Amino acid sequence: MAWIVHDIVANFAIFNLSTQQMIDLTAIDRRILHALEQDARQSNVALAEKVGLSPSACLRRVQALEARDVIRGYRAVLDESTRGIGFVAYMSVGLSSHTKAAQEAFERAMKAAPEVRECHNITGVVEYLLRVEVADLPTYKAFHTDKLGALPQVSKITTFVVMGSPKDERA
Repeated sequence: MAWIVHDIVANFAIFNLSTQQMIDLTAIDRRILHALEQDARQSNVALAEKVGLSPSACLRRVQALEARDVIRGYRAVLDESTRGIGFVAYMSVGLSSHTKAAQEAFERAMKAAPEVRECHNITGVVEYLLRVEVADLPTYKAFHTDKLGALPQVSKITTFVVMGSPKDERA
């Protein structure tokens, strides 16, 4: 879902590109969103205290933000090593054909590949950016060669191996 952000006097508004509607956010809404980004598991009572609302008013605002798709979900941040992930890479992928059918086929293949944790359609010299998480280098090579490299739409693959992540705010 894509958003365009506009600062409007004391309020804050976002334009949801997928629904083509402007959503106004108050300063309290912004404080709620910031607090939930820091800790989405905190109790409603704790959240209300942080943003200066009563618990019932805070809950109503959170539910309204969820209903308007400003809050689209909650996630757990997992330790990759406990899931057997020892190799993370970003891959840029260029397609040989720029048709809608080629893009849709590629996207279906990426949705079906458990190694691909993120798939982004981007602008620039290639069409896609992937985040791939696997156990080790041999597993990555098998994905690169046997799955991604075997797709007829793929013409170019560039890999960027993650050596460390000093800042990672993905949830």
